[in-house]
Amino acid sequence: MVPGRFVDAALWFPEAGESEPFGPQALVYKVAGQKMFALLRGGGDAEGTAVVNLKCDPGLALELRARFPDVTPGYHMNKEHWNSVLLDGTVPDEEILEMLRHSYVLVARSLRRADRDRVLAALGEDMPPLYEGPEQSSEGV
Repeated sequence: MVPGRFVDAALWFPEAGESEPFGPQALVYKVAGQKMFALLRGGGDAEGTAVVNLKCDPGLALELRARFPDVTPGYHMNKEHWNSVLLDGTVPDEEILEMLRHSYVLVARSLRRADRDRVLAALGEDMPPLYEGPEQSSEGV
């Protein structure tokens, strides 16, 4: 998955927002402007392959790391609860979208009740679309 597609998928979620609190080299995605569910870094020519950090249930995190060599303990994160996923095409896009949804739901569940109920109701059982068109450029993350 190229960074542009990841950005589109992350912003697809209800009340998802993007910010750069750590500078332009890292894009942070939050639920309802409150809690981070994804952090995307790299992807530009000088920055190397893009990597995304996603929150994950600890048991599932271990399973994903065993299944995919490019899923590793979260870089600069709590390694029990976060995975880093290399966006180099080795992890199928469908899996990345499932990991992204899982991260969003985990974080949304930790919001205060009114916010949690609102964003999870808006999400329902939906998933971000899997784009089948030509690859987008991976420039400029």
